[in-house]
Amino acid sequence: MGMDRRNFLKTVGGLALFTIVPRHVLGHGYIAPSDQLTKGIIGVGGMGRGHVNYEGTRLVAVCDVDKKHLELGKKLVKDQIAAYHDFRDLILDPNVDIVHIATPPHWHGIMSVEAAKAGKDIWCEKPMTRTIGEGKRVMEAVEQYGRMFRLNTWFRFKDPFYGLGTPVKPLKKLVQSGMLGWPLKVTISKHTGFDWKFYWVGKEYLEPQQIPAELDYDMWLGPAPYKPYNAHRVHQNFRGYWDYDSGGLGDMGQHYIDPVQYILGKDDTSPVKVEVDAPQQHPDAVGVWRSITYTYDDGCQIVLWGGDFGDPNTPYIAGPKGNVYKNFVCDIPDWEKKLADYPEPEPQISTFLESVKTRQPFALNERNGFRSATIVNMGAAALRLNRTLNFDPVKLEFVDDEAANRLLDQPSRAPWNI
Repeated sequence: MGMDRRNFLKTVGGLALFTIVPRHVLGHGYIAPSDQLTKGIIGVGGMGRGHVNYEGTRLVAVCDVDKKHLELGKKLVKDQIAAYHDFRDLILDPNVDIVHIATPPHWHGIMSVEAAKAGKDIWCEKPMTRTIGEGKRVMEAVEQYGRMFRLNTWFRFKDPFYGLGTPVKPLKKLVQSGMLGWPLKVTISKHTGFDWKFYWVGKEYLEPQQIPAELDYDMWLGPAPYKPYNAHRVHQNFRGYWDYDSGGLGDMGQHYIDPVQYILGKDDTSPVKVEVDAPQQHPDAVGVWRSITYTYDDGCQIVLWGGDFGDPNTPYIAGPKGNVYKNFVCDIPDWEKKLADYPEPEPQISTFLESVKTRQPFALNERNGFRSATIVNMGAAALRLNRTLNFDPVKLEFVDDEAANRLLDQPSRAPWNI
């Protein structure tokens, strides 16, 4: 699947709608300091409609395969904007600087790679991709074509971090000070302030239904296997099906886990083992799980407890020398006074506008975003196979497990590939 499939001249008639000078007119990669960046959003059924006014960008185009969603997208701003059915048309629109991908995750990989090839910077919703292999190719494409990439979860650099009641920066400082000791175990559960959304489960038996006239279901499925339409499979419920996402783990995994990866200093590696305690999963419909445990080669662990499982007294971070609990309670005497003498964490670029203008990587980019997405996708693979998996963080493959490695790169329905 490539971008040379169509002649984009048919869209030139829409260029008169816009007053912003396209980037290519100013020269490759040039953006005036006072210039405003333009954005096109792919997927305006829900999440995409909530991200219109972020970080000094102007919305100039929307795309959706559902006509009703597309009409809602066209009304997001007062100005007349371009509206597309096919995401490839939006990506090729010369008025668009940043492509914001707000589709179900089974599209994230293909769209990110195609946007990178077209010279567009990319703002992608979480999870970064649905498989480890797709994430690797997104990372490679973004770097090959010199693009800026933002994964849209922000807790590593701003806002209070759920039940911890604090931004992540003080947690990072505490961990890197060594006051808690090493190795550390981080527990992400309802009891530590992180409630997994177990209502994202699929239905094991879906009766075929008539496809609504406004929905291009074949295009919605895209690279996913063809399965008869049912309203529970698409739009707000897609996360409950393995073909498109991985339930609550896929929905909240990068929100919850990415800051932990940052806190532990694991942005350049991955766990070497993942263990699951869960009922056997249905091959199509995502189910629930009791726990998922990740172990790094240095003994650090990330433990996820689903539902009400787990010990209510478990600390969020457990270390040989001290613990951190919900609401940022630490049991080290005078820890705040002691911590003041340690250096602050290195600064991060936390505004995508700055990243695009300076061509410096965003705080959560294609590299560290790939690593946190890999943690999510390792868990999904272990759940689907219902067994412990060992992983090579350098080769980016499971160790001596053919079935698990088949989940790294799952077949795509023609003509889609990445």
